[in-house]
Amino acid sequence: MLKQPVFINSIASISALGTSMAEIWTNYLHENSLFQKVDANQKHYWVSKFSEESEQFLQDIMTSDSKYKHLDKSVVMAILVARKCFENSHFSDKNIGINFGSSRGATTLFEKHHSDFISDGFVSTFTSPSTTLGNISSWVSHDLQTDGPEISHSITCSTGLHALLNGIAWLQSGMSNQFLVGASEAPLTPFTLSQLSALKVYAKSPNENEPEEMYPNRCLDFEKTLNSMVLGEAASCLSLSLSSENAIAKITGIGYATEVLSSSTSISSDAKCFQKSMKMAIGSNSLEDIDAIVMHAPGTIQGDSTEFEAIKVIFGNNLPMLTSNKWKVGHTFATSGLLSIEFAILMLQKQHFVASPFYKNTNSKNLKKILVNAVGFGGNAVSILVEL
Repeated sequence: MLKQPVFINSIASISALGTSMAEIWTNYLHENSLFQKVDANQKHYWVSKFSEESEQFLQDIMTSDSKYKHLDKSVVMAILVARKCFENSHFSDKNIGINFGSSRGATTLFEKHHSDFISDGFVSTFTSPSTTLGNISSWVSHDLQTDGPEISHSITCSTGLHALLNGIAWLQSGMSNQFLVGASEAPLTPFTLSQLSALKVYAKSPNENEPEEMYPNRCLDFEKTLNSMVLGEAASCLSLSLSSENAIAKITGIGYATEVLSSSTSISSDAKCFQKSMKMAIGSNSLEDIDAIVMHAPGTIQGDSTEFEAIKVIFGNNLPMLTSNKWKVGHTFATSGLLSIEFAILMLQKQHFVASPFYKNTNSKNLKKILVNAVGFGGNAVSILVEL
């Protein structure tokens, strides 16, 4: 539980939405999704990928230091957003903690080195250090020259929000005064796309002879008959402290829970893990105080509906406004929860609610408190209550 509010001093991200808050907000306001077609495994896939300008930012980092040319894309993405987040944080020194996570880790390099091993029988000397999960936070710390603890972890799709929980725990314990928390995911690789396709949760493959589909991901469409998950690449970083000075938002509630599962990918029909995490995050607040929820809602039939059922169990007939950004930018695995935090902060700052094109909210409220949800395989749910 929170002993006191934890303040977000800055936030930075890279995704198909862009890299600046102005660009990101502009992309949220237009009606189109941000998906592109890519070819892999002799198939077409919808994906959410970076612009050429964003790719150049990453290339500039890789060429800025000879050591960086051997890093996986996910690590370079983390360095980029951590630099920007730290620069805007107004933190006074480098004695800060770092916790960056990833669901899949170094997907690009791992697949490359494994392919080399299968074909040649040996691998590069850079294989092991460059494909370990821990190298994300290690390289971020190296790049920023920080002195505090640096931690990497993977808790599937709720990894980013678990990093946030961990940073809060370090601050509340008094073991750290400032923390950078983040997640980075570069999953647009043939093997990763094949894995999601094998689970039969991926959006229908685009056909070159068919007209463009405006919304391949149909998150919050509770009438859909096909799964519609679309993968996206993204990284995000938040700076946290217990000081309100220069803060852009504050966290006033946290919740987390897991549930007993019948399989490695299942979740109960009314998402008991989400019921527990949302109740914990709401705490002593009245249910009427929760103005909106940014749902995890990955675009799958089961994932969307179970979370919706959990919300109805908690709120009854008086539902908050509901939305998700996955119809716009896809599912970015570990980073998805942090992109939702950014989404919530922007809506609070602009006092403008951005709805899903598939769900009609029955009420309209001023935005003061927004609940953000994330969950991953294993039923590990996290809920965060955000205010200005």
